Order: sequence, then C-alpha cells, then structure tokens
Amino acid sequence: MHDDDDLDHAHVLDLLNDEEAEDIEGIEKFTLYSVGIDIGSSTTHTIFSRLILRREGAGLSAKFVVTNRDVLYRSPIMLTPYSSGTAIDTDSVQQFIERSYSEAGFTPDDVDTGAVVITGEALKKENAQPILEYFSEESGRFICASAGPMHEALLAAFGSGAVAISKSNANTVLDVDMGGGTTKISLIRNGEIAQMVAIEVGARLIAYDDDMTISRVEQPARTILGSLGQTVEVGEKLTDEKRELFAAKMTDILFDAISGGKVDPLTESLLLTDSLDTASLEDVDHVVFSGGVSEYVYDRTNESYGDIGPWFGKMVRERCQQTLRPGMLVMPAEGIRATVIGAGEYTLQASGSTSYISTHDVLPVRGIQVARAFINKEQTAEEMEAALSAGVGKYDLAKLPSTMALAMSIAGQPDYWYIRRLAESIIKTVDDEPPEAPVFVVVDVDVAKSLGGIIREELHLDRAVIAIDGIEVGDLDYVDVGKPMGASEVIPVTVKSLVFSIRSQSG
Repeated sequence: MHDDDDLDHAHVLDLLNDEEAEDIEGIEKFTLYSVGIDIGSSTTHTIFSRLILRREGAGLSAKFVVTNRDVLYRSPIMLTPYSSGTAIDTDSVQQFIERSYSEAGFTPDDVDTGAVVITGEALKKENAQPILEYFSEESGRFICASAGPMHEALLAAFGSGAVAISKSNANTVLDVDMGGGTTKISLIRNGEIAQMVAIEVGARLIAYDDDMTISRVEQPARTILGSLGQTVEVGEKLTDEKRELFAAKMTDILFDAISGGKVDPLTESLLLTDSLDTASLEDVDHVVFSGGVSEYVYDRTNESYGDIGPWFGKMVRERCQQTLRPGMLVMPAEGIRATVIGAGEYTLQASGSTSYISTHDVLPVRGIQVARAFINKEQTAEEMEAALSAGVGKYDLAKLPSTMALAMSIAGQPDYWYIRRLAESIIKTVDDEPPEAPVFVVVDVDVAKSLGGIIREELHLDRAVIAIDGIEVGDLDYVDVGKPMGASEVIPVTVKSLVFSIRSQSG
C-alpha cells in the first residue's frame, strides 16, 4: 500500500523520466514575459514578448537558455514628444507606455523583465537620465541603457539580424542604422563586429510642422546645406527644392562613408569616429539597413513624422539600386525596432571554483553591463590595454566604471607573467573611483582567483575586486551576481541579454 504522498511522488518521477519532461513548467522550462521600450530622437515605441527558456544539456546543473521568443504586441510608432528644445516630455512618454501596457493586456506586475533604451538626439536632452532612472526605480527587473553612437550601433547590428547573417554565411556584412540624428555603420566579419562608425546624417536634422514651417534645425544640417550655398532657419518654410537638395546631399555623404577608403572633407567633418576600415563596397558581401529611415529604404511605409526621413530613405533606395550588386541588399529581421526588440534573455550559470572575492559586502548586484574583450598570450601589455579599451569603447566610454563588468575571452595557456600582464592592463582600464566602488571581472577560464589576487594583493588596487570564472557572456549582456553558496563558495550568476531575431530576407 502507498499513501497519497507516495503516489504523487512516484507520479512526478514518472513525469521526469518521460520524454515530455522538457515541457514541465518550472522544472525543465520557464516562461517569462518581457517588454522593450525605445525612446529615440524621432520616434518612441514598445514591444511585448513571451520568452521560453529550456534547460540546455543534461543534468540539473545545466543552464537554461531562451529557445523561443514570440512577439505578443507591437505598439504604434509615436513621434518622441519634447516639452522644449532641451527636454523630453516625460509625462507624454509615460502616458504612451502606460497605454501600451493596457493595449497589450499587461500590467507592470505581469512583466518579468524588460529594457528601456534612449538613443540618438533624445539621449542629449537634459532629462534623459532621469527617465532611465524612473524605469530603474520602478522595477529592478529592467535593463536600462543610454545608448551613445557606438552602443546604438552595437544594438542595431544584432537587432537587425546583420550579425546573424554574417555568422551563418561566414562573410562580411555592413549594417547601416539610419536614425534621426546620426547614422551608425557596423562592419561585421564572420559574425564578429570588426568596426563601428558614426556619422551625423539623419532624418531629423531638420523637422517641420504640418504647414512645412521649420521647427528644429541641428547644426549638421546647417553644415550640409552650407556646403550647397544654402541656409536654413527655424520659422521659415522648408521648400521642396531645399528638402530635395538636403536629402540628396546626405545620401552622397552616407555612400561616401560606407564605401570605405578616403572620404571627402565634408564627410570627414561629420564623422564622429574614424572612417570605415575597408577599401570599397567590393569587400562587402551584404548590406543591411536598419533604424527608422530603413522603413523608407525598403519602401515599407510612406508615413511621415515631420522630417526628412521619407526623402532620405527614397534616395538611399535609388542609390542602392544604382550602386550595389544584385543580391547584395538584404532585408533586416527588424528595421525601426532593431535597437531594442526584446529583453531579458536569461542563461542561469554558476561560476567555477576558482573565483576571487575580496569582500562579500558588494553582493548581490543586479544588472551589471558587460564589456567584452578578446585577450591572447601573444599580446604585449599595450596591446592588451588597447583590446580592453576597445571593449569598453563599444559603449562610448573611455574607462570601465563600477557599474560594468569587464568580460574576457582568454586564449593561450595561462602562466603567472601572462596573468600579471593582463592584471596590469585591467588596472589601467578601470575608472578612478573610491574603494567602495567594486571592480567586476568575468573570465571564461579558471584563472579568476589568480587574476583577482594579483590585482588586489600584488598591484594593490584599493578597490573591492570580484573576479568570476567559468561564465559565458557576450556583447550586450548584463549579469546578476549572487552571494557565494556552500563551502566551495560557488557564485550564482544570471546572464541577461537583449533577445534578437535571426530572420532575414534578400531585398
């Protein structure tokens, strides 16, 4: 005889041994709901998704990864509201987001994770940071990011599907993300971003009212029109001729920038970065356009938001037809929503047994952004420092802040002098912050204890040091780090990243 508890226990064991065990919610599968919010210089929009996580590999210690993302709701595209020339209308943005929740059939309590990103000219406005802080305070579940040009380029390259195209075809892809204030260009080789470029051409450098009265002019617009012997001022009417001239000149500048090689002086004056490191478009296999203007490039909309977007996109489309080889232009997986199409991809991992923790006081932490770098044994100290700086530079930063983790893929057999050289380079990369501000380091091999010990005890960095090994992270990832568990002090780490589609089509 068995009592009811025994029968229930046996039934659960039968289920766990069944081939359908992977579908048991909470044991081999988790369902999460996410929201992505993008506040750009031209437009604001939201997207709600359902994420399915399943255990990857055998055994209860295997990590969970996202296996499915279903889009449940895409909001209408709203023109980003401004209360003045220097401030975003936060009340209108909040009302729009609350309305999006209602129309999607969600409340904030229903959402497990999310991301809010402010990009482009909107990022420069005086209250951009308080908006991010509002979402952060509302829910610690949110990933909050202010995306400067390089960070925005990184988001767009993944979100558009360009990285996935390059990786699956082992070739070279150019992602051109056309926004309101800037255009970001990512050169991707074999699935890795080799270079990111930003240039001040975009749809909203000139904005106008319904009667074509100019309401906003950014300095790059004055520079571009000035090269044509034209002027532009707020309050005057934007003529068809001036609009066409401006869009055509921006198209010339953009194609000068994406073609590689030496650019003309006007293009150079508008570059926010070095020029593209490729000889010509002949070196590129595919070109993908993303961002708001891409909707016009691919002729997917004719709706106007009171800016130059429709004309700029149309002229870029025509130039592509004249310039690019057949099959070279590829449709993005996401266009206007490429920068943030989902959030909170989770992988649940535990660190190796050789992590280094100088103090437990700073743990647990949530939402630490990852800056990834590739290190190999043949690099000099200067080359290592340059690699680490490049990883941090993807997020428009010169030094590593305490709110970011330096994640490194380390190639080559580690020995003392190799790790010492890396430790010295890390110290030169971190911000000069007070002792209570921690330094987070994540490595993919079992050297964290040695690396953290050298940083703290031999090189005497007067900061808390948390060095974790055995964790897999990538660009655009965030990590939650828990307190050590058990006698071996294994550290539970949750890796979160934006969730990107991999669909693409030839265009």
